[in-house]
Amino acid sequence: MQSGENTYISSGEIERILMSQEEIDETTDRIAAEIDRDFKNYDGKVIILGILKGSVVFMGDIMRKLTIPVEIDFMKVSSYSGTLSGGRINIVLDLNRADLSESTIIIIEDIIDSGRTLSYLTEYLRINGAADVKTCTLLDKPSRREVDFTPDYVGREIPDEFVVGYGLDYCEKYRTLPFVGILSRSVYEK
Repeated sequence: MQSGENTYISSGEIERILMSQEEIDETTDRIAAEIDRDFKNYDGKVIILGILKGSVVFMGDIMRKLTIPVEIDFMKVSSYSGTLSGGRINIVLDLNRADLSESTIIIIEDIIDSGRTLSYLTEYLRINGAADVKTCTLLDKPSRREVDFTPDYVGREIPDEFVVGYGLDYCEKYRTLPFVGILSRSVYEK
């Protein structure tokens, strides 16, 4: 355990570390290698699409480790308020590209919970003309799934806990932690 991890655990804000920096690095190595393998002979355009804000750190690490040529873009989608998913998907920043019909989009997300957001976005991008849509998530909570959705690339399945760090937040806090930790209930049940 590194000193930054100790600080948050000793303060009581983080109950325990779920993924250390080393585990995250190994996971992003594996996912990038899987994407490289799947697209090494692909002659179309690959766009990795980050869902703001949570996926930025994860996407940055994946981008640096890919050896295939990719373009990047972003969307901002809202469905959470505090610790609860609101159920309604709001596109705050849309993808506006003329080349969707010649592009495979790999949506990069930090976490899949109910599955509604990625299920919706996958269909939305297909309806808007994307040649193909794949999904990639660092963390997956299949126990919380409310729709039939399975991501194409998964870093790790996790238990039904509220997690923060490595881009994931609680009310805009904890995004910059270099690990993924379980947020102590005392922080969000005040």
